[in-house]
Amino acid sequence: MTGRRDGSLMRNSGHSLRGSRIAVAIAIGVALGCAFAFLYPHGLFVSIPAIHAHRTAKSTVEVGSSSCESSERVNMWKLEFVAVSEKNAELKRQIRELTDKLQLAEQGKDNAQKRVLVLGEQHKAGPFGTVKSLRTNPTVIPDDSVNPRLTKILEKIAISKELIVALANSNVKDMLDVWFTGIKRVGIPNYLVIALDEDIAKFCQSKDVPVYKRDPDEGIDSIARTGGNHAVSGLKFRILREFLQLGYSVLLSDVDIVYLQNPFDHLYRDSDVESMTDGHNNMTAYGYNDVFDEPSMGWARYAHTMRIWVYNSGFFYIRPTIPSIELLDRVAGRLSREPNSWDQAVFNEELFFPSHPGYEGLHATRRTMDFFLFMNSKVLFKTVRKDANLSKVKPVVVHVNYHPDKLPRMKAVVEYYVNGQRDVLNPFPDGSDW
Repeated sequence: MTGRRDGSLMRNSGHSLRGSRIAVAIAIGVALGCAFAFLYPHGLFVSIPAIHAHRTAKSTVEVGSSSCESSERVNMWKLEFVAVSEKNAELKRQIRELTDKLQLAEQGKDNAQKRVLVLGEQHKAGPFGTVKSLRTNPTVIPDDSVNPRLTKILEKIAISKELIVALANSNVKDMLDVWFTGIKRVGIPNYLVIALDEDIAKFCQSKDVPVYKRDPDEGIDSIARTGGNHAVSGLKFRILREFLQLGYSVLLSDVDIVYLQNPFDHLYRDSDVESMTDGHNNMTAYGYNDVFDEPSMGWARYAHTMRIWVYNSGFFYIRPTIPSIELLDRVAGRLSREPNSWDQAVFNEELFFPSHPGYEGLHATRRTMDFFLFMNSKVLFKTVRKDANLSKVKPVVVHVNYHPDKLPRMKAVVEYYVNGQRDVLNPFPDGSDW
């Protein structure tokens, strides 16, 4: 019994083992079938053309989808490009406008537009009789880098950014003495002598006179050392430029001038250039209508012309503006190209000649000084000394520009107005002896 039971048990165990193996095999088969079904949905033995057709169809769908997306992106990029291009064009237009405005402001051309830029706004015209145009141009921005040494000197001497400046070499030493003695007597502190040679520099230092000796410049120094009155006078237009670039207004003075009052108390400062006149009465000093008669023209024989006597380039007040600097450049340039030209003639031509074909005139404002206050020697010797009322008026300065015997007449002017010697002018003729 025991043996049968053991045998039966063993048989049952063998059947169980085989059943388990079969179950495992079936499970593995089912798993593999599912795997192949998933990986090869169209069967393991489908023909190659079928597979290729399927892949081609799928690829076509993907390409079509990509093409649609690419077209949309291209259109979007085009729109963005157009927008950016329009904005870029607008920025370029603004840059051009700003560049044009900057050039106008820097070059001083087209004064009307430049003044609008400076003021920042335009104005409507007011009622009849109330409109008044601008006369005072804006000053330049000071540039201390132009001449740092001169900048330090001017900071100590100038008052309200203005001063008297004179050029001198040893040829005018005696007149220079009378010149700065008069300035000291009046009590004018803001003046400076530009020494054109070492002798004048030492002379001014010995007299406690503010002096400035320029750095060596052969183009200027050769004229400065040996040049006569007119040659030296022509140098001032080149030398004054630095003063204006540094932002200072200059009252340029020749040394054949006697100071009797402080000229800064009698300036208007409303123009680029404020100058003494060579005129001797209201007509010649301030302008007049001169009628030219040409009888051969019959009915049209009379032609009206406008005339004014020239400004004196030996005494003028000049403000640091673009037109003022352009004036100095023009005059200095012409004098270098036209060595036989007279600086005063060139100075006036550049100030007064209007624009015309082939020539662009200077857009500078100008004012004529009162010829009884800022007096030339023709006014004094031909008119004032002979008039009891006019002789009582003390001028601001007397410029001995009409007479070659400058030094004795300068000393006589001092005696006449300062020391009260009323007959000291009598020995001198109205004009000169030659």
